[in-house]
Amino acid sequence: MENKRVENCPFCYPPITETGFAESENFLAIYNVAPILPGHSLVIPKWHLESLLALTDSELAEMMLFSRSTVKILLETFGVGAFNWTIQEGEAAGQSVRHLHLHLIPREFGDLPRPGDWYPRLRTSEEEIIDSQSRPRLTPAEMQSVLRKIRETAAKMKTTSTSIPPKSPRPVLGSLE
Repeated sequence: MENKRVENCPFCYPPITETGFAESENFLAIYNVAPILPGHSLVIPKWHLESLLALTDSELAEMMLFSRSTVKILLETFGVGAFNWTIQEGEAAGQSVRHLHLHLIPREFGDLPRPGDWYPRLRTSEEEIIDSQSRPRLTPAEMQSVLRKIRETAAKMKTTSTSIPPKSPRPVLGSLE
């Protein structure tokens, strides 16, 4: 992955690592400063990259495996058994920060009136100017408390590294050919 940073990108600004709780070689898991639900986190490349399509196959595999490990940490930390994960790529799809990021949102029954209500909340949250002081954010003390809890779980689970596993022994469908 190319070591590139963009000046006005909030995910390229070095203090972003302060909100991190797990990492792989090329990716960082950060807690959302304005979570739409408890546990709302992001997986971002460590260098500026705008598109999922720009990842190499090995980087994509690393991102997915790392994201799965991150979800396990969040599910354990927040005591839930369900989650949403989503990428909005391009302005028409709702991407407001032009740095690839995967939203990981732990879920439980009744957390929102309807299960799909997280997307309008996400859109509203992201439409706020990222550096605006009027955007609802966790206080530094709240952020540190949540991060301490997640980091403790991550340390117990020891899932901060990813490697590509051997081919699955599961039976597979026939090919399309």
